[in-house]
Amino acid sequence: MRIFIFFFIERLFLLWISSTLIFGSCSNIQNQKKPLQNLALEKKDSTYLFNGKDLDGWEITNFGPQGPVYVSGDEIILGMGDGCTGINWKRAFPTTGYEVSLEAMRIEGNDFFCGITFPVGNDPCTLIIGGWGGTTVGLSSIDGVDASENSTSILMKFERKQWYHIRLIVTGEKIVAYVDSLNVVDFSYRGKNLSVRPEVELSKPFGITSWRTTAALRNIRVKSIYDFPDE
Repeated sequence: MRIFIFFFIERLFLLWISSTLIFGSCSNIQNQKKPLQNLALEKKDSTYLFNGKDLDGWEITNFGPQGPVYVSGDEIILGMGDGCTGINWKRAFPTTGYEVSLEAMRIEGNDFFCGITFPVGNDPCTLIIGGWGGTTVGLSSIDGVDASENSTSILMKFERKQWYHIRLIVTGEKIVAYVDSLNVVDFSYRGKNLSVRPEVELSKPFGITSWRTTAALRNIRVKSIYDFPDE
């Protein structure tokens, strides 16, 4: 009888220890999630060109056959049109020594979902992500040759409804670009003639477009960088 009572008390003690550990772990997990929720509510700083609420500072580019452009949640939606759909930044923008970063996603369509037209000194250029059938990445144009045929052209596979982090860096010597962690452009432009295709002429000096594709954009930022000459 004494052995049975001892065994019963021991089982109760073990159950109490187990329940304490389980509920304590749940409480810790909930406490760890709170800072992440608070981070989403932080106000965007001055490096953000999109405030996550409206198109303040932007203008819908009047290409003519463009699709609808609107803000949904913290995203800018570029609707599918019969050609380019895009937005233009209407305030001051640097011409060199800067980095642009954003996240872009192809929702529908099979062509470029992020075309960033940007200044390089006094000249314009466009970084194409997912053009010419959906896979081409490169700069348009270099010495009159677009991203499908010049030395910056590479092919990448892009999934629909997947976010890609894009970085574009312009210095006094180079144009450098990344898609996620992959370095997709590293181009020395001295002595080269930079230009844009007629389709995105209205995007100058700084604008973002898609081509016959529904795209989403978020977290658009521009930061100044130290512009040391490349060796």
